[in-house]
This record gives sequence, structure tokens and C-alpha cells, in this order.
Amino acid sequence: MDTNRATLQFRVTLTEVEPPVWRRIEVPANYTFWDFHVAIQDAMGWLDYHLHLFRVLNPVTGGTDEIGIPDEDALEGDPVCLASWEVPVASYFEAVGTQATYEYDFGDSWVHDVELEAVGGRQAGTKYPRCLGGERACPPEDCGGPYGYARLLETIADPTDEEYESTLQWLGGAFDAEAFSCHKVRFDNPKERWGIAFATDW
Repeated sequence: MDTNRATLQFRVTLTEVEPPVWRRIEVPANYTFWDFHVAIQDAMGWLDYHLHLFRVLNPVTGGTDEIGIPDEDALEGDPVCLASWEVPVASYFEAVGTQATYEYDFGDSWVHDVELEAVGGRQAGTKYPRCLGGERACPPEDCGGPYGYARLLETIADPTDEEYESTLQWLGGAFDAEAFSCHKVRFDNPKERWGIAFATDW
């Protein structure tokens, strides 16, 4: 695969949430896992407030690698976390059907199933990454994970719930769990996001 000319198409599905919240995105094959992380954040609708981690099978060793932001204070014996901006996505997603998990916000623990659906070629005049499809709104940040989100939906569906008004106020007045349009997705520059996250130049 010529990663400078190829694209990778993924389906990203949020687990433990029903009905499913999912996105289909196509990214350049020369992306790093940091770049991919930014694309997932933007496509899903997260705000990148928290830490993240990919867990993916290493095609060489057969073990599971963790890829994200290394912890400088990690203790001896803790799993080694590879720096996402140093690891090419294509070195792990070598074949259609390859799967991984992506976890965002270790407190709420939003776990996403990630599957490589297709390998394609870049089309002239097309900007990547791009969102090709998806369903349902991303849960609000800091709502308590899948359980807290389920409770939130129950609350705003029942005007007699004692937490109805305060929950709507916290949500900014309204929340439509079914609302999503791939045409409204806007992708940030991952290098600029990296600079912001680490307060330094690329």
C-alpha cells in the first residue's frame, strides 16, 4: 500500500449505548494514531477534553498494544503506552476487518469499537478526512458514561422527573439524541490540535 495515495475507511461505534451511535470516516492512510484520534473526536462530536487510548493487536508480536499519550509518571511494570503521534495507523490496520478499541475519558469510559472496512485511493479534489455516514448524536461530555447517559435520556423524556429542569439547564436547554448529519462534521488540523494540547510547536 502506498500510504501517501491510499485511504482507510473505518466504522467507529460507541459501545454500551442503545440505539447505536456510530460514524463512518475515511482518513489518509499515512495518518498517525494521533491524527486518527482527532478525526474520531471530530466525527463523533467529542470535545477532546480528556485522555484517550487505542488498544490494538500488534500484527508482529500478536500481543495487544496500547497507543495514546504516555504517562511520564508510570510505575515500573505498568503497560507501556506508545506515543500516538509516532505510530502509523497503517502499520496496525493492514487488512480489511482489522479491529481495535478506542477509549475516551477514563472517568466516563466511552469505549468505541473501531473496524477497518475498506482501503481505497485518494480522489482528486476530495478533502480528507471525511465523514461518510453515521447515526445519532454524541452523548454530552461528562454525563457519566453509558449508564449516566441512559439516565439522562430518561430524565429529559419525562417532564415530571424531579431532575428534568436542572438537566435541561445543564444541557443548555435541549438535546436531540437522534440528531446527526455527516455534512455538518468539521475536521480540525491534527497538527494544530497537538500544538494546543501540548502548548508547543509541532
